[in-house]
Amino acid sequence: MSPIPADPTDSSEPKGAERRRHPRAVLDWPVTVRLPDGNHEARLRDVSRAGVCFYLDRRIPEMTVLGLDLELPCASDRAPKVRVTGSGVVVRCQPLSPRVDHYEIAVFLNDLGEEHRDRLASFVHETVRA
Repeated sequence: MSPIPADPTDSSEPKGAERRRHPRAVLDWPVTVRLPDGNHEARLRDVSRAGVCFYLDRRIPEMTVLGLDLELPCASDRAPKVRVTGSGVVVRCQPLSPRVDHYEIAVFLNDLGEEHRDRLASFVHETVRA
C-alpha cells in the first residue's frame, strides 16, 4: 500500500503576517541608516526583535549590509529613550509608487547585540500592550 499524499492545502506552516516569529510595533519614527556613502535619515514603519522596516528616498539593493542607529520613544516621559545600534541585511526593497523615489526597505538584524535585541523586544512588548 502506498502512502497517502499530503494535502497541499493543509499546511502547518503559517501564512502571510502569521509567519513572523516576533511581534512588531508599528511606528513613525526617525532612524539613521549607515551606508558606505554616509549616513541617511529614514522613517521607521515597524520594528521587531529580529528586524526593521523603514522608508528611504533611495533604493538599497537586497543583500546590502547596513548599519542602523535609533532612539525609540518610551511610554513614560521620565524614562530615557531606548537606544539601539547594530547592523543588518536588506531582505526587501520596494518602491512606494512608480512616480516617487521613495522605497520601503525591510532589514533582517543579523548583527545586533543581545542587550540591544532585548531592548527592541521590550519596546515592542510595551507598545503592543499599550
